[in-house]
Amino acid sequence: MPKIVSTQQLDQIVELIALYPAGIGMEGLAQIVDANVPRRTLQRRIATLIEQKRIRAEGEGRAIKYLLAPISASIDATDGADVMTATVELYVLASPEGEEIKKYVRQPRQQRKPVSYQIGFLEQYRPNQTAYLPESLRIQLHSLGRSPAEQTPAGTFARDILNRLLIDLSWASSKLEGNTYSRLDTERLIEFGQAAEGKDALETQMILNHKSAIEYLVRDTEHAGVTPETIIALHAFLSDGLMPDPLTCGRIRNRPVEIGGSVYLPIAMPQRLEELFNIVMNMAAEIQDPFEQSFFLMVHLPYLQPFEDVNKRVSRLAANIPLIQHNLCPLSFIDVPEKAYVDAVLGVYELNRIELLRDVFVWAYERSCQHYVAVQQQLVPPDTFRLRYRNELTEAVRAIVRGGLLANEIEIRSIMPAAVTHEDQPRFVVLAMEEFKALHSGNAIRFGLRPLEFAAWLEKGGERG
Repeated sequence: MPKIVSTQQLDQIVELIALYPAGIGMEGLAQIVDANVPRRTLQRRIATLIEQKRIRAEGEGRAIKYLLAPISASIDATDGADVMTATVELYVLASPEGEEIKKYVRQPRQQRKPVSYQIGFLEQYRPNQTAYLPESLRIQLHSLGRSPAEQTPAGTFARDILNRLLIDLSWASSKLEGNTYSRLDTERLIEFGQAAEGKDALETQMILNHKSAIEYLVRDTEHAGVTPETIIALHAFLSDGLMPDPLTCGRIRNRPVEIGGSVYLPIAMPQRLEELFNIVMNMAAEIQDPFEQSFFLMVHLPYLQPFEDVNKRVSRLAANIPLIQHNLCPLSFIDVPEKAYVDAVLGVYELNRIELLRDVFVWAYERSCQHYVAVQQQLVPPDTFRLRYRNELTEAVRAIVRGGLLANEIEIRSIMPAAVTHEDQPRFVVLAMEEFKALHSGNAIRFGLRPLEFAAWLEKGGERG
């Protein structure tokens, strides 16, 4: 009779694999599990966990690695006299601490203790001394997020994949707010300006607001840093047309707010709120590790609730600022279960505990990296000449379009930026001509051109060089 494996023995293996978001092989597992566990026993337990869909295997032969299954599902079914219904909840695989938080916030609201803003939660954090993300986890995240553009100017990788990022992050972040646009709907809206039929205008506005905010972060990396001004600008972009009072867009709130479905009551005094907002941003700016900095913003911006609404959206985009600046893979929140994210944020609000949000953050980042790995492999090695003159190239393309000029060699030489050396001018002209051949309404934003500006240039025959 085969020996029954205890749940505890299987859980131990799952917890060990969870420490390696990039995966761990059999040899690595054998070195860290109980020394008394024979290799064949370990192999059988791995096979059981794969069958239970708690972990998954990637690769072949000796290169095979084991990772956590991306989503766990729990099924509740009720069987009536004539009908059986079932509901399936998708969730990230949470740590034991995350499960505790989930259990608490899932209680009826009446059974949870009302709480207000706790300044001690912020005061306990010391930049570069306190760590929400352990060092071993940060090392793994750096390994996962490394891009081909890590030695290039800030924002290069995000600009290289901008078209994909605009769609993914706009769709996924909006979906976490209950937006019903599909990814295909989002792609059509962003690339062709086609709003989906039957959708609320506010949903369309939400998607377009995300697009504008992401473009701002990616295109203006010199100014879009971890600063109060950037966060306020993000709110202005993301809340445009969505606030009952337009004057509240891009402004710290001056009245109390409540959190639907939560017993948490954010701070109400406007002067104190603005003071704390600046403290949070100053602390965030001091954090040296980009992942710790990213996660800190995801924790403390929603907790403070500096704006009347749209705080979580602001925090999700703000979490990308350090990643964009360090040319790391962005965090797109693709496939993040809404309920898991909401539970995690409630855990911060009501318990000042970050473990479940950390589970979501790490899972979401691994998912994003998997999504962009194919994009990374397709990227052409950077052209050093183009990198050297990227600002001058942008200036030249913008000058041709805004000046209503023809995209030909004569006109390009006439507006040649002074920084282009004499010997580099012929090659610069060729590069500029190549850019005009590939220029269209969907990518003109890379040169700071608005769609209407580009359309007006085309009407004047600008493309006929």
